[in-house]
Amino acid sequence: MRLVLASASPRRLELLAQVGIVPDAVRPADIDETPLAGELPRPYVARVSLAKAQAIAADGTIVLAADTTVAVGRRILGKPATAAEAVAFLQLMSGRRHRVTTGVAIVAAGRIWQRAVETSVRMKRLSDAEISAYIRSDEWRGKSGGYGIQGLAAAFIPAINGSYSNVVGLPLTETLGLLAGAGYQGAHI
Repeated sequence: MRLVLASASPRRLELLAQVGIVPDAVRPADIDETPLAGELPRPYVARVSLAKAQAIAADGTIVLAADTTVAVGRRILGKPATAAEAVAFLQLMSGRRHRVTTGVAIVAAGRIWQRAVETSVRMKRLSDAEISAYIRSDEWRGKSGGYGIQGLAAAFIPAINGSYSNVVGLPLTETLGLLAGAGYQGAHI
């Protein structure tokens, strides 16, 4: 069966390549990712990742989809649309813990495999100068919560509790387990 990644994230492709997986195709799903009123992070990423996988599902394929969000308390921080929103997100997370939650969904042969993985992340107290420099770097663009732990923002994160690859955008251990359960033979580690 062919593996199809239902994601436009270059980070997810890089993470899969890191463990020896190269999808046969990449087909980003075009779905509405707006959180529902009152929706909590875990149900949100589970719903969105499954919708992505189901939107791309086809006979003879194993479709892998994921959705990652950052949350402070019950507040979901998506991908900031503007630099001002990215600043607001960084100020909100500054000096406190937040959660990064990724929903992973696989659809193959009419079956569904799903998992949500959560990592606790502590961000140091950020100065206005640090926030300004980070915003000028443009690394915040296209990233949930407005930062990428794998880039310059690594300097902002003194501690995590959980999966590092989850914070980047795809919890590898759990994803490989789901792929194996779905019968995917492509990972040889």
